[in-house]
Amino acid sequence: MTKTKQLAAATIGGTSDDVEAVFYDALQNADLDKLMSCWGDDDDIVCIHPGGPRIVGLAAIRASFESMFVNGSIQAHPERVIKISSLTSEVHSVIERVEVMLPDGPQKAYTSTTNVYQRTAQGWKLVIHHASPGSPSEMKDLSLSNQVLH
Repeated sequence: MTKTKQLAAATIGGTSDDVEAVFYDALQNADLDKLMSCWGDDDDIVCIHPGGPRIVGLAAIRASFESMFVNGSIQAHPERVIKISSLTSEVHSVIERVEVMLPDGPQKAYTSTTNVYQRTAQGWKLVIHHASPGSPSEMKDLSLSNQVLH
């Protein structure tokens, strides 16, 4: 899908996958308008950056990304996605690989991220982005297969 079609998908419809692709492309290119086109316009949308406070509302979320983009783009790349879907919402559990510049050169960092999308009259929109600090061990899932928990 071309970037123009991705942006259109994020602003008029498409799938939650389309919106997520636009979101990460916008982060990687420090494109605030494109990034904000992914978000819903409800007063209760939420964003939590790694180690940061809960940010509520479109204006506050926009301001947080605007201040981050002052330092350049955010090279966050979704590595693995697990999806849970219903008719009106989708939850994506994402391991993000983030490239960060440190005094001794570029390094990789990881986040465990949850992106929640809702189907709105304008199509799928991001309503929660919650990124927690991670580590290279985050790349491995812990799974208790074939065990009854209750």
